[in-house]
Amino acid sequence: MSLRVLVGVKRVIDYAVKIRVRPDKLGVVTDGVKHSMNPFDEIAIEEAVRLKEKKIAKEVVAVSCGPTQAQETIRTALAMGADRGIHVEIPAKEVEKLEPLHVAKIMAKLVEQEKADLVVLGKQAIDDDSNATAQMTASILDWPQATFASKIEKTDGELQVTREVDGGLETIKVKLPAVVSADLRLNEPRYATLPNIMKAKKKKIAKMKAADLGVDTTSHFEVLEVADPPVREAGIKVEDVDTLITKLKETGRI
Repeated sequence: MSLRVLVGVKRVIDYAVKIRVRPDKLGVVTDGVKHSMNPFDEIAIEEAVRLKEKKIAKEVVAVSCGPTQAQETIRTALAMGADRGIHVEIPAKEVEKLEPLHVAKIMAKLVEQEKADLVVLGKQAIDDDSNATAQMTASILDWPQATFASKIEKTDGELQVTREVDGGLETIKVKLPAVVSADLRLNEPRYATLPNIMKAKKKKIAKMKAADLGVDTTSHFEVLEVADPPVREAGIKVEDVDTLITKLKETGRI
C-alpha cells in the first residue's frame, strides 16, 4: 500500500545564531533573528520524500504550527519535495507557550482529517529540546512508535526501524500506521534547487487555526526565568603532577 505521510516542520532560531536572553528574562530574543527549519525536521522531510521516490509513499504533507512566517518553513519543505502544506496559525505572542502536547493533539487531529498512514517528526526541536511530540502523538493516536530512527525499511504492512539507543543500535518492527521520529544519522537532507524553490511557490498551503481542529492551546505551565548558562572559567597550566594534585585539593575536586 502507498502511504500518506504527515511530517512536522518547526520554525526555530537558526542553529548558527548566538542566543540572547531577553531583558525581562522570560524568553530569548527572536525579533530580527534568523530563523530556519529545525534540523531534525529537515531529516524527517528528507526521509518522507525518499519514501515517495521509492513508491512507498504516495503523498508527503508538511505541517507547521506557528506565526505567518512559518509558511516560509513549509515552503522550504515543499521545495525539498513535499507535495503540499498545512499551516496551523499560532499568533507570534503565543508561540513560545505552545507545548509538545498541543502540537501532538494538532497532529493527531490532522492525521484523522488527512487519513494519514505515517507520521514522521524530528526527534526534538533545537529550541526547547523537549523530545516529546512524537511520543505524545503516538499515545493520543494509540499507534506504534519508533523513535530515534537511523534507518527505515518497509516490509509487508510493517516498518523495520533501526533506533539509536544508549548502548548502540536497536532494530524493531512496528505495524502501520505508526509514528516515527528521525535521529541525526537517518539521512543527509538535500539542498532545495532553484527550480524546485520556484515550483514550491505554486504548491498549496492550507491555513487553519488550532481551534478549528478543536485543540485548546492554553499553557499548562509558566516560565519563571530564563538565564544564560554560567560562564566557563579559564583553565590553568601546571608544571607537574604534584602541583596538579595540590590545585585539585585546593578547589575541592578531590
